[in-house]
Amino acid sequence: MVERVKTGVPGLDEVLNGGIPKRSIILIAGGPGTGKSIMGMQYLWNGLQIGEPGVYVALEEHPVQVRVNMRQFNWDVKSYEAKGVFAVVDAFTAGVGEAAKREKYVVKDPTDVGTIVDVVRQAISDTGAQRVVVDSVSTLYLTKPSIARSVVLQLKKLLSGMGTTSMLISQVSVTERGFGGPGVEHAADGIVRLDLDEIDGELVRSLIIWKMRGTSHSMKRHLFEISDKGIVVYPDKVVKLKT
Repeated sequence: MVERVKTGVPGLDEVLNGGIPKRSIILIAGGPGTGKSIMGMQYLWNGLQIGEPGVYVALEEHPVQVRVNMRQFNWDVKSYEAKGVFAVVDAFTAGVGEAAKREKYVVKDPTDVGTIVDVVRQAISDTGAQRVVVDSVSTLYLTKPSIARSVVLQLKKLLSGMGTTSMLISQVSVTERGFGGPGVEHAADGIVRLDLDEIDGELVRSLIIWKMRGTSHSMKRHLFEISDKGIVVYPDKVVKLKT
């Protein structure tokens, strides 16, 4: 029997045949506005509700903004941070600014692979994290292409080695068929692609499970929506894209 981790995202575990295989690294890929970060935050929040500590690695947004974004869905993580079961790793500010000085986990040199991995390892170790979200690995490919692949592979070793079940967020352009930078899709055990397409004059959100090692899964493109409680996937609603 495959041990699974429930994402807690309504409908998603159903299309995954019960959840993500434990210790997997899942790539959440999609264009702008598709809800990738929301899915990652929702996954971490749902873990906290069932006693599974988590770590959010912020590569492209200020940690303060991450907490604000989560609060918009009533996912207030401050009490969990105070208890030491949730952490935001600041890999964005390099420690610059007053707010950054108050952060516990700061990557002082985001261009150094070792530094990123060390700070993430410390945060996982301190919190006992079982769930980790890295948002987003695309930032590495845009700002630090020479070390991006190395960082992704080192993170994969670290996240798998420490027994976490993790999500890597990857931004792709609207027209791009791929999943992010070279090496990202190969490092991932599973790929969930989120899309936002115009169908009959209306923007429609849909997702498809591109691959998932260790489990069968739905091969259909499913409708999903973003509500004030987060993402809701509709396993019984299939979206057909026009060719």
